[in-house]
Order: sequence, then C-alpha cells, then structure tokens
Amino acid sequence: MFTIISDGGCDFSSNEVREYGVEVIPFYISFDQENYLKEGIDITKEEYFNRLQKEKDLFPKTSQPNPNDYIELYRPHLEAGKDILSLTISSKLSGSHNSASIAIETLLEDFPERTIKLIDSKNVSIGQGVILKEICRMRKAGYSLEKTAETAEKVIDTTRTYFTLDTLEYLKKGGRVGPTTALVGGILGLRPILQIENGEVSQLDSVRGKKKAMKLIEQAIVHALKENISKVNVCVGHICNKEEADAFKTNIENDLDFMITNQVAEIGATIGTHAGPGAIAFTYCRHFEAIELGDDVHDIRTAAIA
Repeated sequence: MFTIISDGGCDFSSNEVREYGVEVIPFYISFDQENYLKEGIDITKEEYFNRLQKEKDLFPKTSQPNPNDYIELYRPHLEAGKDILSLTISSKLSGSHNSASIAIETLLEDFPERTIKLIDSKNVSIGQGVILKEICRMRKAGYSLEKTAETAEKVIDTTRTYFTLDTLEYLKKGGRVGPTTALVGGILGLRPILQIENGEVSQLDSVRGKKKAMKLIEQAIVHALKENISKVNVCVGHICNKEEADAFKTNIENDLDFMITNQVAEIGATIGTHAGPGAIAFTYCRHFEAIELGDDVHDIRTAAIA
C-alpha cells in the first residue's frame, strides 16, 4: 500500500489526518518576516486568527514548505520500501508544488526503484481537501498507485470551489484588490462571490449584502447538484464563522434533502491570510466511482451565479 502525503493547503483537521491515514506537510506563518511558525504545530488556527482579529495593523505572511521539508517527510517512507502519492495546493497560487518537485528529483537519485506521484490539486483549502478524501477512498478500495493518480486527475477536473468574504480588507492588504475597490466595496456593502478556476482565483459576481451573496450561492448549488448530490463529495468551510457555516450547511441539506457527511471545515492561515475572518466556502467534486461509471455532474457555473 502506498503512502499519501499532502501539504497543509488541504486544511485537514487532526482528526481527519488520523481517520484517513495521511501525512501533512505544514505551511509556515510569520508575523515579523523573520521568525516562521509551522501551522498546526507551532501555532494553531485559533491562535492565528485570534491574533489577526485583535491586532488590526498586523499583516502576517505565509510561506510554502521548502524542498528539505518534503525530503524529511518523504525519505522514511522510501527507506521503508513505500511508494508515495503527494498532493499539493494549486501550483498557480503557491510554490509548494515546486518544492515537492525539487525534493522528488533529489530523492529518486537515491531511490531509483521507488515511485513518487506528484499531483497538483489545482485547488485550495476544502477543495483540495475533498480531492484528498477521494484519493484516500481509492486507496482503501484497493486501487494501485498508478490507477489512483490517473483517476485523481479526473476528480480534480470535476472539483469546484466557491466562497464569499466578510470584507475586502485582507485582499487589499495582500494586493489582490486596490484600495479604492476595497473602500467602495465597504461603503456599498458589496460582497464578492469568488471561485477557483484553472487553479486561480476569479470573481463570479459581486452583490450587495452578505445574506444576498449566501442565498445566491445556495440557490446555484441546489440548481447544480439536485439531480446528482449522491455522486459528489461536498464540504462547507469557514474562517472564524462556524455559526453561519453550520446554518449554510443545514440550508443546503434541507434544500437537497441530503445529509452532508463531511464536517464543516475550519479554513487555515494559507487561505485565511487573504480571505480574512468571516469567509464562507463551499466545494464539491465527483466521487471516483461516478467518474469510473461516466456519470455526469453539472457545473455550478451553469447556474444562476454564472
């Protein structure tokens, strides 16, 4: 059986890491650009966001795992005769994939008989998380490393992630929007509806008021998934906003008459630095079994918010 390793962009909880039998390479967080802390090891999500909310002038930086981080985690598995499937956050949004590539090139000189399959999730956070869960389910079902990697690429093609923010302030700090856009958005109460598309963040719409934004996403989800909900892996995520996320999940379950088995996920610092507290996200991907059967699942972008 092969080993499954993901970078911390998947936002797996410690319970999920144990349940699914994966290993996670954390990202780094720095508040002063000198001292770097490993997320989930040196600092928890709660500690990070509490500080972010209390210190309004604080703008922390995140950094991807370096090649040596990957080497240190890969090597013991290779020495034990294990092959590896390694999943990373979108290569268009982070250098984590490149770090893993450098590590693999270095290690395979010493372990030419071993195989490491490196996969770009082309997604982030809970989107990467549902892909990782499908990969784990394939391993449990007895898929080989090669078959899992091949099918994972198809799962990635069906993955859709959408989110809305409480404020544009953190996007402004990170240079994702200009100060004028952020100011106008704040005055008018505009809330962007964003998506991950081709590994990058793009805007689907911008509406006045968070309630309207949430309702629009909810309606589009129901429209897109009502005929296929049993064929997809679905997850809701949030940043310091569990109450609204729980309510959002319940509304979707009621609308679709379907129980979402994934727990509401806490989004970590890797995405949270740019999204900020209050964000709500929704993601889905097709189950690998549905892909193998050739079943179709509609894209949410065919719905009302497109």
